[in-house]
Amino acid sequence: QVQLMESGGGLVQPGGSLRLSCKSPTPGFTLRNYAIGWFRQVAGKEREGISCITSTLDSTTYADSVRGRFTISRDNTENTVYLQMNNLRPEDAATYTCAAAYHPGCSLRPDRFLEAWGQGTSVTVSS
Repeated sequence: QVQLMESGGGLVQPGGSLRLSCKSPTPGFTLRNYAIGWFRQVAGKEREGISCITSTLDSTTYADSVRGRFTISRDNTENTVYLQMNNLRPEDAATYTCAAAYHPGCSLRPDRFLEAWGQGTSVTVSS
């Protein structure tokens, strides 16, 4: 069963912004209980961990490639994790996926996210 679902992708010009959302269509799947990571992948390349947020104190981690431009956050009322992406660059174009880890820490390694994965939302950055 699908436990996470991303939305918010689309086409944006360089320098523009998008906000991705990670939610669960599964009743009872509470994102607050998990570390949530955002990953991206382009065809022919390895998946890249770009950001994560912990399940406890909402500590955040960012890859160097997005630090200062992307912001991960939670809205527990909405049971949603967001990825605000600003100043987008063509190299940011990818399929963005969120994943959940039942772990107190936060890691950008995809193999640490064992609980749930979404199917991804496509982001295109082009003029």
